[in-house]
Amino acid sequence: MTTAPAIALTPSGLTAARTRARNTLVAGVALGTTGQIAAVTIATIVARDLLGSQTFAGAPGATIVLGAALGSVLLAALMARRTRRIGLTTGYSIGVLGALVATAAVVTRQFPLLLLGTMLIGFGNTASNLARYANADMVGPARRASAIGVVVWASTVGSVVGPLLASVGSDIGMGIGLPMYAGAYLVPVVFVGLAAILSFTLLRPDPYELADAETLAEAAASGVTTSESIVTILRRPGVSAAIVALVFSQFVMVLIMTMTPLHMTEHGHSLTDVGIVLSAHTLGMFALSPVSGWLTDRFGPIPTIFLGTGVLAAASLMAATAPPEGGALLLLALFLLGLGWNFGFVAGSTLLSEHLELHERTRVQGAADALIWSSAAAASLGSGLIMAGVGYTALGVLGAGAVIIPVVVLRAHRRATSHAHEHAHAEAPAP
Repeated sequence: MTTAPAIALTPSGLTAARTRARNTLVAGVALGTTGQIAAVTIATIVARDLLGSQTFAGAPGATIVLGAALGSVLLAALMARRTRRIGLTTGYSIGVLGALVATAAVVTRQFPLLLLGTMLIGFGNTASNLARYANADMVGPARRASAIGVVVWASTVGSVVGPLLASVGSDIGMGIGLPMYAGAYLVPVVFVGLAAILSFTLLRPDPYELADAETLAEAAASGVTTSESIVTILRRPGVSAAIVALVFSQFVMVLIMTMTPLHMTEHGHSLTDVGIVLSAHTLGMFALSPVSGWLTDRFGPIPTIFLGTGVLAAASLMAATAPPEGGALLLLALFLLGLGWNFGFVAGSTLLSEHLELHERTRVQGAADALIWSSAAAASLGSGLIMAGVGYTALGVLGAGAVIIPVVVLRAHRRATSHAHEHAHAEAPAP
């Protein structure tokens, strides 16, 4: 797919088609994340039940991340060959298949089958994440961040409703004769299934075909072609800077968030306290996404990323110094941890799109998301080792230190870009 096909629509018809596509993407993400978070909520409990110990209880969470990383590459390749619509529908459909496999795993008490199911559920998570770029295709550069923020905001629904529906689904499942916890995986079957149906039926024309005229003009004027390898594209300074920002925001957030529940329970906090803190964290991650989009459109992606890294550093140090017996400071720290991630995620996604032509975006965005999820897996595994070795405080200190890396990279990119513009202006012929 090298050029967007022309769509014969009147201006009002084009606006209506874009509005329908945007609403479909938002609804799909809301439904998809509801099912996926319900599956994540129950994953460690199911693993412990099947194995009879906690030793490998975190394995299903790791396979979900693995599936998301793998799905980012495969679904992006499918979108590049076909359309956004086909890629999103396929991702959600594989997520449904994974939920059915996980249900069978609980019924038959097969742990390896559970891991296969949760890995496939990760593909649905990939679809929800790639949807943000589909919405960005349909608007001009001045509103691209806001378009991304709207879709990311839809995940707020899943973060609130998903955990509640896990227990409801489990109760319904037992009511129809399924083993305990099996019914929880019926939640993603229903909700992710609805996301697949909506994507397949309503994303017509495809978001790619509804691309903004200014975006198409930029692509037509560019000398870059799809013959460039993805490695070459990733080496572009703007692209690599955006990916560094996205990866390190994810790394710091997951590094601290993963071990916070264990840290709290080890110091006498109840599961209710843990739930409140994590709810504050997910609220920070998603609820203010429209604000992140507005800030990025108003002040630019790099200043917004700098703001995000500052918030992440402050949150990390607050988590490191919060007294174990008190939850208020830790609650604020986890809220800010989510908010700092959100600034970096929305602004970093916008910066990445700015440095890619329309025909390049699907391939490179998928590769970027694969790197993001790989960093999440590394942070999740590493956080346990660090906490076991030197404690929770060390996680906060490491997180605060890690945000220096994207700051250095982005400052260097901004200086290089400024020098290039000055050089080009100096060489321009006088009028």
